[in-house]
Amino acid sequence: MKKSIFLVSLMVFLFWSSLPAQKTKEQTELTIEKIMQDPVDWVGSLPKNIHWASDSRTIYYNWNPDGKPAEELYKINLDDLLKPEKVSIEEKQHIPPASASMNSSKDKKIYSKNGNLYIYNISKDSKKLLFSASQNIQSPSFTHNDEGVTFVMDGNLYKWDLQKQSLKQLVSFVSEQPPKSKKEQSAKDEWLQSQQTELFEVLRRKQDQKSYRDSIKKTKEKQPKTIYTGGAFATNIKLSPCERYITYTLYERSKSKNTKVPHYVNNTGYLEIENARSKVGGNQGSYQMHIYDTENDTTYPVSTDEIPGITERGEYLKEYEETDNDNDSPREVRTFGPHWSEDGKNAFITLRSEDNKDRWIMLLDVATGEPELLNRQRDEAWVAGPGIGRGGWGEETGWLPDNKHIWYQSEASGYSHLYILDVETKEEKALTEGNFEVYNPEISDDDQHWYFTTNEVHPGERHFYRMPLMGGETERLTSMEGRNEVTLSPDEEYMAIRHSYSNQPWEIYLKKTSPDAEAKKLTHSLTDDFQAYQWKEPEVITFKASDDEQVHARLYKPESIENTNNAAVIFVHGAGYLQNAHKWWSNYFREYMFHNLLVDRGYTVLDIDYRGSAGYGRKWRTAIYRHMGGKDLSDHIDGANYLVENHNINPDKIGIYGGSYGGFITLMGLFKHPGVFGAGAALRAVTDWAHYNHSYTSNILNEPTKDSIAYRRSSPIYYAEGLSDPLLLCHGMVDDNVQFQDIVRLTQRFIELGKEDWELSVYPVERHSFQEPESWTDEYKRIYKLFEENLR
Repeated sequence: MKKSIFLVSLMVFLFWSSLPAQKTKEQTELTIEKIMQDPVDWVGSLPKNIHWASDSRTIYYNWNPDGKPAEELYKINLDDLLKPEKVSIEEKQHIPPASASMNSSKDKKIYSKNGNLYIYNISKDSKKLLFSASQNIQSPSFTHNDEGVTFVMDGNLYKWDLQKQSLKQLVSFVSEQPPKSKKEQSAKDEWLQSQQTELFEVLRRKQDQKSYRDSIKKTKEKQPKTIYTGGAFATNIKLSPCERYITYTLYERSKSKNTKVPHYVNNTGYLEIENARSKVGGNQGSYQMHIYDTENDTTYPVSTDEIPGITERGEYLKEYEETDNDNDSPREVRTFGPHWSEDGKNAFITLRSEDNKDRWIMLLDVATGEPELLNRQRDEAWVAGPGIGRGGWGEETGWLPDNKHIWYQSEASGYSHLYILDVETKEEKALTEGNFEVYNPEISDDDQHWYFTTNEVHPGERHFYRMPLMGGETERLTSMEGRNEVTLSPDEEYMAIRHSYSNQPWEIYLKKTSPDAEAKKLTHSLTDDFQAYQWKEPEVITFKASDDEQVHARLYKPESIENTNNAAVIFVHGAGYLQNAHKWWSNYFREYMFHNLLVDRGYTVLDIDYRGSAGYGRKWRTAIYRHMGGKDLSDHIDGANYLVENHNINPDKIGIYGGSYGGFITLMGLFKHPGVFGAGAALRAVTDWAHYNHSYTSNILNEPTKDSIAYRRSSPIYYAEGLSDPLLLCHGMVDDNVQFQDIVRLTQRFIELGKEDWELSVYPVERHSFQEPESWTDEYKRIYKLFEENLR
């Protein structure tokens, strides 16, 4: 009897164990509707925008744990770490913003809010209203001696005297041509004017009254200098530490033809047209830095025509018979700064050539407007990288406390590292070195150390470090695997760390500024529904490309061979210069969840940091120069081969998809390598780079009229005849980035070529980044259907 019971039990066990694994209560099943719903309702509100109170005892951050229509300001006090609190309206109005400027003694802050200028006393935790205006107050900062505050209002520079409690306008910019002087009048006009005053008594009286008023004005306080800008706009207006010089940049707007974005679904019921960006190669406007010497009442430009290398053209122009490569006229430049030393004696500026192949760092003689070269960075592709920025934005640079050295970042070694340079001897020194990137360097409050972030441990990790000011051994201050975004307390005793891992979204941790201290989790942001699923940890791997380079990627695999369908999907991240094969919570979180769903249903997923991606140095960054759809595409072809050779994937069952740049790669893959991918989904895809924007495209492909070779070999629309595999196109109709016209033009090419195995899905209310859950759901249902029908 016992033997029979045992045999029956064994048979039942074997029967049940042979069935597919059942989802437990904790392991809920994913659906597209679930993962594409509002992320606040589904994932949770993730904390961001961390900043500290001035007393280093309170952490502020934006959060929305209650699912309100918008995020609100929360705080955690170090005296009660378990009690996050919503900041009251009264307290929110009282505390200075994180962007407030501090005085030299670091006991006061200045900031503007809603047209009001406030000064905040840190030790007393009190604020005082200095000035109220009807216009917006911008860029408030203390003067060098801390006795006043300067700010920009209505496009002009003002100074508030903290001792006299008085306001003075320092300069008046007028966007007009200057009035003609009498010397510029024609003899005829001068004769007519003289005749009028001779004949008419009323005109003589008015002229006498004006002369009297002008004489009275001369006895009053000196009026601000009027500077006529001739239609240009004054920006970046700054007062020098000695208060003698005012520097400013005149920007003359582009005269290029703008594109239009039609809105078919809107509140009016009528078609509405939105003005949008121009296209690459159009006139981008001009920038010229000027100086106003208040003592001599003179204005003059910062001279850029003689800076070293200013006439050098790109090497690519040698491929063209008719070229301006021998043109010896100066290139257009854009100037940033000036950056003044703490003692107020010296200033330097950074300059960028408009073709973005040169970056200069130069001392500026404000008395003459003449710059002196300190450092030149030349790249035949384009100058960029962490701390170097693109087009001048996002630059990391400044003075050391000794007022003798400047610091900056450079890719001279092949990776973006931290450098210092002695402005007297011109001696340069690299403070960091190695095959990794440096991010966000800052000098400690006591002027003894650097703090910065690097990916030295692994390209897919970010950690926070401390290093002696003049260089030396670095000390890693974070240890949690993934990404650590550190905000130091004002006294630098604590680090507020915004941390995430590949399958764990962002939370805030608190840690003493020490390598051995323990990190304490302060926020708990995830919903119960989200945590009910066991999110997969993708394996960060490398595979060898056809040119022997090691390519980093994320790999998602079913748990066992029995669960696989021998099909794979390759995801292509967007933006080009972006990283996604990393160990932190991705900005592509919807795609990450979709990949979890695909793996549950038997697919293998590969997510590649292809050539051009961020985090791997200058060589990787510029590998796509003049040929997008070259090495970046071959990395995906090599990725498909890697899956076949190493993960038992059927070569006929590999799909590819991505948005924006990812959509572009998808198109190039299907058009240029038919048969490699069994199906592809191109979302908001660039189809012709000549129709994209200038700031991004001109760096990589130069300009269409100057480098037509690069545009023709990089644009999918020229290869559309190669389409033979199923293709899904999805595009928002009010996309003002990759505009809807892009996909319409490709559609017409398909029609004229007689192509059949493609479909276009349009989203009438969506821009480049979709917002509505219904749109995300519809799009990804179509993507999933495409793969199910063609890869199973």
